[in-house]
Amino acid sequence: MEHLDKFDIAILRELQADGRLTNAELAQRVGLSAAPCWRRVRALEESGYIRGYRAEIDRHKIGLGVLAFVRLHAERNNGDNIRALEEAVRALPEVVACHYISGTGTFELQVVAQDLDSFSRFAQQRLVNLPNVKDLQTSFSLGEVKAGGALPLGHLSGR
Repeated sequence: MEHLDKFDIAILRELQADGRLTNAELAQRVGLSAAPCWRRVRALEESGYIRGYRAEIDRHKIGLGVLAFVRLHAERNNGDNIRALEEAVRALPEVVACHYISGTGTFELQVVAQDLDSFSRFAQQRLVNLPNVKDLQTSFSLGEVKAGGALPLGHLSGR
């Protein structure tokens, strides 16, 4: 798929709002019959526009009260060292997001933990011992204003 039309954009918008919609419900909301809607969803999945479906879990309800933003500085930013660090970060379930960043630092990690003590243990035992780590700087979330929001799609339809 090279071009998204108004139906594809509507499908993406509706599925971002509620990924549990049945095909019949989705088709009705976007103004298509069931079969063409199903084909479009499949095409969006196969083209990589839709990467997956998952439940959004409230981290507080499952006892993960701490969200930390960790700026990780690598010792040497060459290919092999960075790849080793990326691989090690991917293996840590406590790291829920990681971005290679510009400016000061190499990576920005989002880390969840039960409490400050468990985060401290994780940082001291795991993060500082990752390959090629030079330094860490941590900030803590004091409250979420907006998280897990849908991606804006207005630019796809010229709005």
